[in-house]
Amino acid sequence: MRILKKLFFAITITCIATQVYAKEAGFNPIKFTKEVLDNGLQVIYTVDKSAPVVATVVHYRVGSRYEIPGKTGYAHFFEHLMFEATNAYPRATIDKYVEEAGGNMNAHTSNDETVFYIKLPANQLKLGLWIESQRMRGLKVDTVGVETQRGVVTEEMKMRRENSAYGTFFDKMSSYLFKGGNYEWTTIGAFDDIQNAKVSDFRNFYDTYYYPNNATLVIAGDINIEQTRQWVKEYFGSLPNTTIPPENPMKIIPLEKAIVDTVYDEKAQLPALFIGYQGPSALDSNSYAVSLLTSILASGESSRMYQELVDKKRVSVQASVFPLAMEKAGGIIFIDVIAPGKEIDENIKEIDKIIKKVATDGVTPEELQKAKNIVEASFVGDKMNVLSEAMSLASYNSYYNDPSLINTELTKYLKVTVEDIKRVANQYFNTDKRVILIYLPKQGS
Repeated sequence: MRILKKLFFAITITCIATQVYAKEAGFNPIKFTKEVLDNGLQVIYTVDKSAPVVATVVHYRVGSRYEIPGKTGYAHFFEHLMFEATNAYPRATIDKYVEEAGGNMNAHTSNDETVFYIKLPANQLKLGLWIESQRMRGLKVDTVGVETQRGVVTEEMKMRRENSAYGTFFDKMSSYLFKGGNYEWTTIGAFDDIQNAKVSDFRNFYDTYYYPNNATLVIAGDINIEQTRQWVKEYFGSLPNTTIPPENPMKIIPLEKAIVDTVYDEKAQLPALFIGYQGPSALDSNSYAVSLLTSILASGESSRMYQELVDKKRVSVQASVFPLAMEKAGGIIFIDVIAPGKEIDENIKEIDKIIKKVATDGVTPEELQKAKNIVEASFVGDKMNVLSEAMSLASYNSYYNDPSLINTELTKYLKVTVEDIKRVANQYFNTDKRVILIYLPKQGS
């Protein structure tokens, strides 16, 4: 660990989107102030006095892609372990502190991030800051905490993979689509890796990534910025930073051929089909058109997949598609639960017809406008909740180094044209190099 410099400085940036844009988008722009502490912690403040509440979000730039084969699942494990003891408070108390103060807390992990968030009454902000500062550099990574959470994570693995229908599809899809790269394994990791991990392995992981200079802190809600800055300095300013190791080069290997894998599933009541294509990353400009395309294909009962597969042909009981947009890579995943009495091959042909039609003929302006309306409603709705505001600011800052995208990213969706939709459909779907997973009910299950 390094000793902090004695001098504390802040670089403050205040971002206000134009009134013209606000009027067009239908929401008041989010005003925020950003500063960088001497130890590298990036802090964003935004005032929202619509309710006497406050949200804190700590976004660490560490997810499952920062792991290595044989030691997977560690970032997700810390999503759990961070609720154990620190040097300042004992086990099984952190939830009580927050609940007794009238708040709630949670966390999530992805391939690219681990994020912790607390929502509290505004007069309890110092509690949230204290908790997050203690977890950042005061977590007790000891045998009691590790073994407790090893049991919790083990049960979560069993629930996801063994006790749920089609529970292994995402593991298999990731291993095929991103083979040879750090997206090859899913966030929860391999069972044996978690079982075989030593306390020292987890401690080393914590002491590698959980530092202020690898994090963004966002505070949103009914706050006084100058007072809050003093509290941030008090709780986080003295925390040491470190040198974060460079990430291994990301390998994105194009599929060389079509991959078909059949799985006999004891929990499945109906056959299911999962078709995966490699797609754009979240930072790729094509991701906006792909997101709208998947909405056109599968959002709601008027979507193409529902109309064709469920309503008209009645070959499916459920049909959907979603973009898997990560920081360094992406995928497009079709999910189809086969109707009783129908054949897998028939459903594959019907899905291929839908894909071919959108690549050949494109989409209608009405379909595109509906998809944009859905995005815009979600975009505006997120601005009405302090926690959503804080989460968005943290993500935009961490991935783009541009929190002002909270006010402007919508324009990137609204600028997508029908020609863009047709172009990306051809770019990503016009190939037989894809992954097809077929899940069949295991006889006697």
